[in-house]
Amino acid sequence: MPIRRHQKATGSCVRLSVVFCRDNVKKEKPHSRGFGLEYLKKRPFHDIIIVEKDEKTGGKKMLCRVAICDDNPTDLNYVQTMLQAWAADRQIDLLTEQFPSAEAFLFRYEEEKAFDILLLDVEMEQMDGVTMAKKIRAGNQTVQIVFITGYSDYIAEGYEVEALHYLMKPVKQDKLFGVLDRAAEKLKQNERCLNLELSGEMIRIAFYEIRYLQVHQNYVTIYANKEYTVKRPLGEFEKELDNRFCRVGRAMILNLKYIQRVTKTDVYLSDGTVLPLPRGAYEPLNRAIISYT
Repeated sequence: MPIRRHQKATGSCVRLSVVFCRDNVKKEKPHSRGFGLEYLKKRPFHDIIIVEKDEKTGGKKMLCRVAICDDNPTDLNYVQTMLQAWAADRQIDLLTEQFPSAEAFLFRYEEEKAFDILLLDVEMEQMDGVTMAKKIRAGNQTVQIVFITGYSDYIAEGYEVEALHYLMKPVKQDKLFGVLDRAAEKLKQNERCLNLELSGEMIRIAFYEIRYLQVHQNYVTIYANKEYTVKRPLGEFEKELDNRFCRVGRAMILNLKYIQRVTKTDVYLSDGTVLPLPRGAYEPLNRAIISYT
């Protein structure tokens, strides 16, 4: 059974890396590189956890949880090294976990779904990375998926799971850093919320949950995981929302992320909703989609 070890930082220059296997701790190395241990949770079914924290900032940095899934140990460690360099350079608290197969990751994912970024090899034995990503995306719209592969054949399938990017092997550090920067920015956006007061209660709706807003007479209905109707001008919401939203005509605001297809007369959303497109809105909406993507 895995064990958990803690080491307090003396001064500001202790970093602790722990490599787990199923039955014991294989390796434990404190390093003098300006990092201290933040926390370490018990993980019985996979390989590596590394947590880094810069104590000079008081722990107020962004925390990013990353899973790397690849059946090639050399590639796993190579990407892991670059991840640590990115986190140190960007001053981000990083928690990473390595998985040698899609099945190993899904077993772990059933236990806890708190990953922010997935770095997935495409071609693995048994279940491939694209199939795994489809299973994850079915219940998680916010995790950032990045495919790392030596083949370009699967790029089209990446669109089905809204993959952030495809990186070709061997991965170049500057390319990976750029993709991780984009992922971190999207994660920050997902933390933004719309505040509503309904029946004397303050309700927070995450921006990423909102599919669209629509005016009905003097009321606006927000269509998210639930529907919320308030008496408030649509223009006020437009000012609060960010660039992932687009005003369409006088009566609707759309979340560009959920748009699947646009015709001259209708907008098709990924949840199956079909909305009528006002006259003259086709070209501006298409420009907004191109600009956002």
